[in-house]
Amino acid sequence: MTMKRPFEQAVQQHGETVLRVCRAVLGPGPDADDAWSETFLAALQAWPELPEETNVEAWLVRVAHRKAIDVTRTRARQPIPTDGLPAHTSPGGPSADPGDDGRWVWTAVAALPERQRLAIAYHYLGGLPHAETAELIGGSTDAVRRAAADGIKSLRRTHSAAECTKGAPR
Repeated sequence: MTMKRPFEQAVQQHGETVLRVCRAVLGPGPDADDAWSETFLAALQAWPELPEETNVEAWLVRVAHRKAIDVTRTRARQPIPTDGLPAHTSPGGPSADPGDDGRWVWTAVAALPERQRLAIAYHYLGGLPHAETAELIGGSTDAVRRAAADGIKSLRRTHSAAECTKGAPR
């Protein structure tokens, strides 16, 4: 049996999760936005043939993973201009992170070692179990669980509670 739910419903329900995963893997900015767009373009093409019982969120996170790899490969082959600093985007602007008024989280996650960053992105932000995350990034379930725990520990150690609550309503 193929997917009968409207594709737009999947974009509305899982768009923010996919964007968070893309930004955690690629950092905030146009590369993550491009990976998000490419994820949903690919998903739209495959949608009519997708089995009805598919865990759509997990499937979209896997598609986003592949698109992020594509962006990373493309990025590695292109020069990076360095003449000027990127303009700071104010909270709530077009590239604002869903549910977050600061970019420090994405910068902190992007600074983690690759395995920790991917384990956090796919497990905590993408909602995949550690076993599925291990399939995506390689290694055992226990190794991925450890990488995610080490990443979270590193984030907690390097960022004070004051930074975590910056901008929170009082």
